[in-house]
Amino acid sequence: MKIAVCIKRVPDSETRVKIASDGKSLDEAGVKFILNPYDEFAVEAGLRLKEQAGTGEVAVIALGPAAAQETIRTALAMGADRGVLLQIQTLHPDGLETAKALAAELKDAGFDVI
Repeated sequence: MKIAVCIKRVPDSETRVKIASDGKSLDEAGVKFILNPYDEFAVEAGLRLKEQAGTGEVAVIALGPAAAQETIRTALAMGADRGVLLQIQTLHPDGLETAKALAAELKDAGFDVI
C-alpha cells in the first residue's frame, strides 16, 4: 500500500513570533520551526496503515523552502520511508498555489491513500 502524507513546517508554539516590517509576513529570524503537530498524527496514522497492510510505503510531501528539509527529516525519523520537498517560485504561496503544486506531484504517483 502506497501512502502519501502532506506535511508542513510551522513555528514552534514555544517560540515568540514577530510580524516583519512589511506588516504582512512573519519575521523568521530566531524562530524555531517544527512539524505541524496535526501532521505528526497523520504520519503516525499512515505508519499504522502500512503496518496493518503488512507492506507498503509511507511518503511525506512538504511544500516550502529548503529549510523544510528538517521537517521531512523529522517525519523520516518517525518511520516514513521517503520524503519529497516541493519548492515553488512564490515565497508565500496561497492555498490555491499550494493545492496546485501538491496535486501536480500526487496526480500520477500511484498512491493508494493520501
